[in-house]
Formats: sequence, structure tokens, C-alpha cells
Amino acid sequence: MATERYNAREVEARWQKVWTEKDVFVTSNEDERQKYYVLEMFPYPSGRIHMGHVRNYAMGDVVARYKRAKGFNVLHPMGWDAFGMPAENAAMQNNVHPKDWTYENIAFMREQLKIMGLSLDWSREFATCDVEYYEQQQRLFLKFLEAGLVYRKNAKVNWDPVDMTVLANEQVIDGRGWRSDALVEQRELTQWFFKISDYSEDLLDALDGLDRWPDKVRLMQKNWIGKSEGLRVRFELLEAAPTGDEVLEIFTTRPDTLFGASFMGLSPDHPISLKLAETDPELQSFIEECRRMGTSAEAIETAEKKGIDTGLRVKHPLDASIELPVYVANFILMDYGTGAIFACPAHDQRDLDFARKYGLPVTPVVLPKDADPATFEIADEAFTDDGTIFNSHFLDGLSIADAKQTVAKTLEETMISGAPQGERQVNYRLRDWGISRQRYWGCPIPVIHCDDCGVVPEKDENLPVELPADINFDKPGNPLDRHPTWRNTTCPCCGKPALRETDTMDTFVDSSWYFARFTAPRCDQPTDPKAANDWLPVDQYIGGIEHAILHLLYSRFFTRAMQKVGALDLKEPFKGLFTQGMVTHETYKSEDGKWLSPAEIVIAGAENERTATHADTGAPVTIGSIEKMSKSKKNTVDPTDIIETYGADTARWFMLSDSPPERDVIWTEEGVQGSWRFVQRVWRLIQEIADSTSPRGDAPEISGKALDLRRSTHKTLAAVSKDLEGLGFNRAVARIYEYVNQIGKAVHDGLEAPDTAYAVREAAEYLTQMMAPMMPHLAEECWTRLGLEGVISEANWPAVEDSLLVDDTVTLPIQINGKKRGEIIVARDASKEAVEAATLELDFVQRALEGRAPRKIIVVPQRIVNVVA
Repeated sequence: MATERYNAREVEARWQKVWTEKDVFVTSNEDERQKYYVLEMFPYPSGRIHMGHVRNYAMGDVVARYKRAKGFNVLHPMGWDAFGMPAENAAMQNNVHPKDWTYENIAFMREQLKIMGLSLDWSREFATCDVEYYEQQQRLFLKFLEAGLVYRKNAKVNWDPVDMTVLANEQVIDGRGWRSDALVEQRELTQWFFKISDYSEDLLDALDGLDRWPDKVRLMQKNWIGKSEGLRVRFELLEAAPTGDEVLEIFTTRPDTLFGASFMGLSPDHPISLKLAETDPELQSFIEECRRMGTSAEAIETAEKKGIDTGLRVKHPLDASIELPVYVANFILMDYGTGAIFACPAHDQRDLDFARKYGLPVTPVVLPKDADPATFEIADEAFTDDGTIFNSHFLDGLSIADAKQTVAKTLEETMISGAPQGERQVNYRLRDWGISRQRYWGCPIPVIHCDDCGVVPEKDENLPVELPADINFDKPGNPLDRHPTWRNTTCPCCGKPALRETDTMDTFVDSSWYFARFTAPRCDQPTDPKAANDWLPVDQYIGGIEHAILHLLYSRFFTRAMQKVGALDLKEPFKGLFTQGMVTHETYKSEDGKWLSPAEIVIAGAENERTATHADTGAPVTIGSIEKMSKSKKNTVDPTDIIETYGADTARWFMLSDSPPERDVIWTEEGVQGSWRFVQRVWRLIQEIADSTSPRGDAPEISGKALDLRRSTHKTLAAVSKDLEGLGFNRAVARIYEYVNQIGKAVHDGLEAPDTAYAVREAAEYLTQMMAPMMPHLAEECWTRLGLEGVISEANWPAVEDSLLVDDTVTLPIQINGKKRGEIIVARDASKEAVEAATLELDFVQRALEGRAPRKIIVVPQRIVNVVA
């Protein structure tokens, strides 16, 4: 019988409708089955999904569908990370309200995601800009404030003087605002902060228990928290500073290198620096220059090292005869340690670059192994490895560790100005989280400024503090500041006229607790604690490595803060974390150097002789490197176009098959077409089996090739199950490819024998179920074509028959006088006597014995046979 062609567009739309009508993926909190929570990082509604979304959500969907088939009550929700600057930029550029722009994008992207056939519980959907969501976020803020986890202080920020807004470090490019191109200033603004630093040690220690997180992510978080054990050292100033200070305090992790000290360094924002600048125009100008660098550690690290000699001097704490100059330097951060350092250029690259620029001494005090102390010198690279202390008086010959202890003990016992000159101390790089943003499209901070009562929280019954709809962007800056009525309110304490806070919250706040809200998204409190405790932590969280630090760290803090205020009872939000690779594509350039999209070019030639031309003009096109898909280089492929042409299952299958999921995947037209051909092949095979066999009844006596196929079926099922448990999607795909070949061969050999027909029918059913998590629409159609009841999305995962995982025979290598000469296939339970007899009948054994009886035959059961001639 002729087979019909698989029509992905018709089939996929039909099954998506069935799933929706049957509420197949709607999850109940009351279901008593074991719970499993799988979540992909929710998207920003930029307007269109991209191939990164396809890969990310396809992976999560495989896990959700597989776990559902394994009998779990699966929570697999979707929402939108919807606040932020892009909406405000769109409002300014297109004269559209941020709310309208955002919700239009959500509607479009929702339909794009739905055609992917994702097993999402859309009944739990929300956007972070929904008033119902940010009302609960405001309620959490007030609970955190009451618990002492929120405070307000002056802080240094990147300020764009044209757009009149604070910029994140990532929005400062070469010292200029990313949109206005204005020179960025560093300003002191009063900001709201979450006290994440209170949890530094806990966040660090708990990383060891996150054994289902990638090691690289745990290391990135560890480095970001930045625990450092060192020494706080007080240097005596030879003359008092303008601030009245008689000592200069520094924190160092390398007290072992104190005898290599060349100069002292102050942050431009150190109190001494600022006081000196009041009477020193050159220093004032230098500090202003530093403030245009941006606040990111990367910007400071990569900038040219510059400084100003203050004229101040300090006495060396271990040798009173040594005086060190004090510089204000542009590479020292005020918010780490004390905002001051001692510099050892020989063993710190930043210090070395500075010392070379200003002609300061460079004295090595750590000697590399096997180096000659008489000739060892520092050139252009600081020595930062292990070694032995030298050029350091009483420390000479000590290891670095022993020298640190010796210096600490010495300075702890030395007094200066009534205090020990040295004090052991633990520092953390992690700073409190500044959440204030001077923009409209964000969650309003629910506090009120009263002339009499100060800064007071809004009353719970007055929540939500809702954003006003009637705003405009005709001027730079925050529209909330100039709204004619919204700011005006009454004080919750005294009832007098007062003003609302106009700062809104960092969007990282929105994404730091959404996973908890999904457990009870319509609750009139931030969480239903029972539901949150039942579902959390998320069993499998999936998203990009770019969120490995801030989003994950903030979410971990937020969970602890929510535990403190009784919203839930756990510390860690994500039990398992997976960071998928990026989707990449070739790049193309025209003769005049302009980027071209894949849709604009035509490829010709074989693999190693490929050429490209412009589709319209025929002009030659240069094929460039393979890079992450990006709009700027136009090497993007529209997922909607691919799905409409080949179907969602083809796109999903290719994304899952091409490479290990943690690595980048290279998108190629040939690869997609190969996946599409496989879809058609499976459909033809299933139709042929459905037309040629009957539904399985009682199993007949099975032997020979039919038994071999059944063994292959259950071995493949066991292996694919293990692959999916371990997120080895590409390995599962490879096994299914091989398995389809085996089924096809069995069908080709004929289905007349009852045992063969039974084995093939079972194989078809199991194949359909194994591919269902990855190609759900095709699987549903095959399931129906095979005459099976219900929808496969609600079917249980098939059970492995353990007896079929063990072969009846075993292949044993045969050695003659210690050298392998061949093999023998025997029954797995064959006796030693039977194996010996069968071995002696083999031609190559008889030739080796030359008619003589063997001196000995050693049989290691199921392992090896050794013949001693």
C-alpha cells in the first residue's frame, strides 16, 4: 500500500488543538503523585522568538514530557520578564506606550511558542509587568524592609547626563552612554539596597551542595562572592592627612610581600583623596576623569593605570627606615577593603604597570623554584605563582603561607595609636544589591517621603502602588518625576501630604522569585507557602550561561530572604541547573563589506568547495566564520519560517541531535533537511508496520531474529531512558537513528512469521514513545496510526523487560599461549566442560595444537579462554 506524505503543518496544528481542548498539560497542586518541576528561564518579550529560544525550550520540553510519562505530576509553566529599558526606548522611538508595546509583543511571542508544541501549563502564565505580579513584589519588599533586609544609602552610579538616568555597567561603552553617546559621569545618588552581603558566607558554603549544577557556574559564583582571608594593616602617616587621620588602613591578602612594597594607593573616592582635592585642582581634575571611566571592575581593570602623588608618606610597618609615597590611583575601588592598598609591583600586574609608568621601585620578594636570587628580575610581567620568600629580612626562606602567618603574628603584637598594627580579617567581593532605577517601566518601590516622618513604607492595604498610565517621554529622564499628580499622596503615618518614591526596582528583582510565584500564581499573597514548599526547589532549571552569576545569585538570595519572612521554607531555589550552548550560523558579507542574511544568499558546491552568491544580483559573497546568531551580523534564521516549512518537530529534532546540549550548535540548512527527511522516513515506516501487522495480543513463542529485535528494543529503551535522565539528548537521538535502521531491516526481511510481526509491532510502539518527548506531534500521529488509544502525551513510559537486556550468548576471546587467536560464541550459562569441548573443535585451535593434546585449558567464565599448548 502506498504511504501518504507526512504533512507537518496540518498534523501539528491539529494535535496542538487536541492538547489544549483536553487540558493535557494543566497541572494541579492537589495531585498526589510525586512532583517534578522543570523550568526554562523565562524570556523578555522583545517581539520575536529566536533560535536560542527554540533550543532552550525544546530541551525543557523533552524533560517535562519524559517525566510526565514516567508518572510524575509535572509543573512546566511559562511567563514573561517584561519590565525594562527596551520598552521605554520603544516608547521614545515609536511614540507607543511601554505597556502596549510589551503586551503586543507577548501576544505575538506566545503564539510563536505555541506552534513549537511545548507542553506548557499556560493557565499559570503571567508577566512581571502585570499589576497582580508586581503588587506581590511590593509586598515582599515591605516584608524585607521590616525584616531589616532593605536599606537606603548614597552610592556611586553611572549617570548619563543626556538621558538623565542611571546606567548599568554593561551600558557604558568606552566611557559613553550606550544610547546617547554622552560621556558618563559617576554620581552619588541615594539608592535602595538589598542586604545580600549578609548572606555571603552562606551563599558561598551552599555551593558545595549544588552537585547538579555545572562546576563552571559554581566557580563563577564563588569568584563573584570573592571570599578572601587576609590582614588589615595600619600604616603610620609621617604627617597627618587633611582629614586628621594619623594612620592609613589597608586590607591585603598578601602580607607576605610587604617587603616588596613600593607605594601606597588610594581610591579616587577615598576620604583623604576627596579632602586633598578641595585645594588641589590637578587632583580634582584627575578624580573627575576617573569618574568617567564607569564603575565596572572590567572597565577599571582594562583602563590605562594612572595616578597622582599626594605628597603624603607612610612608614613601613616592618621596617621604620622605609618610607612609601601615597598616590591616588584610578584602578583602586572604594567599595573593596578600605579603598586603599599597599602596592607590590613585582607580584601584582596592576601595581607593576603603575610602577613602570611612574618610575617606582620594583623589588621581587617571592623567588620561583630553581631561580637564582642573585639574578632573578621582574620584566614586564609580575610573578604571581608560588615560591620562596627572599629580600625580606626575617621572612627569608619561608613559604608564602608561613610568611603570611609570621607577618600576621608580628603585626598583631605591634601597637600603633592604641590599636594592633595588624588584624586578621575576612573580606568578600560581594556588595549589597542596589535595586534603584530612575525609570518608569519597572515595579514602583512602595515607600513614601514625608517631611515629618521621613521615609516610611506604604500600608499593605494600599498596595499595589500602580504605575500611572498617562505618562509621556517627551523629555529625558524618569517620567514619574514630572507626573503632575502621581507623586502626590498622604503619609501612612501622620496623614499629611507626602511624596511617593519615583525610583523603580531593578528588573533582576522581577526574575529573582518568579519561579516561586508559578507554584500558586493567583494567590493573594506572594506565595502559598504550602504550594511553594511542595514544588520547590525547581528540579531542573535550564538557561543560558550568561545568567550564571547575577540572576542565579540574586535568586539564591531572594529564596533565603523569602524564607526569613515566612513566604517559603527552603534556601536553594534550583536543585538541578543546566546551561545550554548557543545557536551559531555562518556569516556572509557582500563585496562592499555589508553583512548579508542567509535568506539573501545562494550556496553552491560540495563541502570543501562551497561558494556563495547574492540571491538577487548573483554577485559573489564571502562566506565568513561561524558565530553566535545576532541581528548585528544578520546571521539569524527565523524560527517561524523554519517551522512553517519543515514543522516544529523537525526544528526540535535538529536542535537536540546536532551536538551535546551544553555545547554550541551550528545551524545549517543541510542539517535541518536531514532531520526533515528522518521525520518522513519514520512516518513511512510506521505506516508500513500499521498496515502489515495487527495490534499486539499475547506474545507468541519468540526466537531467532525476532528475539534479537526484542532485545534491541528493550536495550534501546533502557539506554534512551538513561540518556534523557542525564539530559544527553544528542545521544538519545543517535540511538533512535540506529534503532530505526534495525526496525527497517526487520520489516524488509518480511513480517509473515507471527513472532517477527509481534516484535516489529512492539518496536513501532516503543519507537513512537521514545521519540514522543522530542517529536511530540509526529509521535501522536504515529500512535493513532498504530490504532492505540488516547493521546501519547498522557501515556506511561514503557517498561523495560530486564531479562531482555541480558544476551543468551556471550563472545569469549581465545588465547593460545597468551596471544589472542580468535573468538568463540557460547551459551551464557555453558559449563566449563562444554566451553573446553567447543574450543577444541575450532580449526585455528586444532592447527595450533598440531594433533597434540593441550597441556591445559583455562576457562574464566564469561570472560576468556586460554589454551596452553
